[in-house]
Amino acid sequence: QLQASGGGLVQPGGSLRLSCAASGLTVDNYVFGWFRQAPGKEREWVSCDSGSGDVSYYAESVKGRFTISRDNAKNTVYLQMNSLKPEDTADYYCAAGPDLVWGDQQKYPYWGQGTQVTVSS
Repeated sequence: QLQASGGGLVQPGGSLRLSCAASGLTVDNYVFGWFRQAPGKEREWVSCDSGSGDVSYYAESVKGRFTISRDNAKNTVYLQMNSLKPEDTADYYCAAGPDLVWGDQQKYPYWGQGTQVTVSS
């Protein structure tokens, strides 16, 4: 029901925009979150919004560089990633749930597959 895309290889300082296309659920009825999992590490929370999309939250490691947004007409949520660093390298996942639960992964019932982001020169 969630399809993440947009990952790829980018040089440090570059940008990528990840997309999370929803099917079978209406984006404006859900809170969306983005998570990432680097090789050998646990999956961590990156960002989420308030459901209406008017308030956004970010992990300290990405604050000021990443922006979560949504296009209700396209039923899609985005993660714009700027000023990418090698430590941003990870598989990125989108998730959706009915409530604002920030990084509590168990409370997101819907997950997309990961999209790989590699930041390297």
